Amino acid sequence: MEPYNVVFFGNVDLAQISLYLFWAFFACLVIYLQRENMREGYPLEDEEGALSANQGPYGEPTTAKTFKLPHGQGNITVPDRKDSRKLALKRDNMAGGAPFSPTGNPMTDGVGAAAWAERRDTPELDGHGKPKIVPMRTLKKFEVSAGRDPRGMNVVSADKKVVGTISDLWVDAPEQLVRYLEVELKDKSSCLLPMPLALIKEDGVHVDSLFGKHFPKVPRTKAQTKITMLEEEKISAYYSGGKLYASYDRMVSAF
Repeated sequence: MEPYNVVFFGNVDLAQISLYLFWAFFACLVIYLQRENMREGYPLEDEEGALSANQGPYGEPTTAKTFKLPHGQGNITVPDRKDSRKLALKRDNMAGGAPFSPTGNPMTDGVGAAAWAERRDTPELDGHGKPKIVPMRTLKKFEVSAGRDPRGMNVVSADKKVVGTISDLWVDAPEQLVRYLEVELKDKSSCLLPMPLALIKEDGVHVDSLFGKHFPKVPRTKAQTKITMLEEEKISAYYSGGKLYASYDRMVSAF
């Protein structure tokens, strides 16, 4: 009796099977990563604020994930759809993609060019758990080593009005970079000016995005020596929004 020989995979191409398995694994990996990416910014909304009919081919994650934040900042669970603001906007043009028109004060309502994201209302921390952005007066070893020190200089608005003076610099300590200038207004209150929107000249610090009347309404910080990420959003949005919304002439020329 002849022995019964069984040849495994005799007619199977193992290399081809390996290739198919890799393709299947890679496709699953792409779908997984895309769904994980949808934990923030989803579900998509249309221009009216309603849920968009097209949410993408993969669908949102069905289970939430909780992450433990460093330095005792607690936990965060995603997806987290906490931003439920009702924006002061109206539709004037029914064409798809057409811009909406502000119905209130766009610079304070956080719309259009002055839009801001609802970030956490806590300071951004460095690797040691301390606020990154702080006034220079709280840092003993920091000084201005290059360029003109703007402290004591007048702040000049776009309509050439002197609205106050620079009283301090707010620096990103780990990066050793000036982020904000602290402005002491004429009523002795203080506000912050983003450094990229300040132009330091011999006759003062010029701010072309705002007029004199806008400075009293610049969003303030709750604390005198630290700024939260949400406060950064609102302050930067206010100044940058002035590029378009500070005057009617600017809005007209933009269109």
